[in-house]
Amino acid sequence: MAVPKKRVSKQRKRKRRTHFKAEEIATQACPRCGDPKLPHRVCPTCGYYREEAVVEVEVD
Repeated sequence: MAVPKKRVSKQRKRKRRTHFKAEEIATQACPRCGDPKLPHRVCPTCGYYREEAVVEVEVD
């Protein structure tokens, strides 16, 4: 079984992990109200999905 001979320094470990990060959340504008929403989801602002009312949204 392979065992490292020397300890990996913090700097070397961090250099290796520079590309290991969370991706941006993809959002798109709602075609009805224009607010950002997740793709393939009901718009939380207007409650529409594919030009069809799916959820009733309370008006504040």
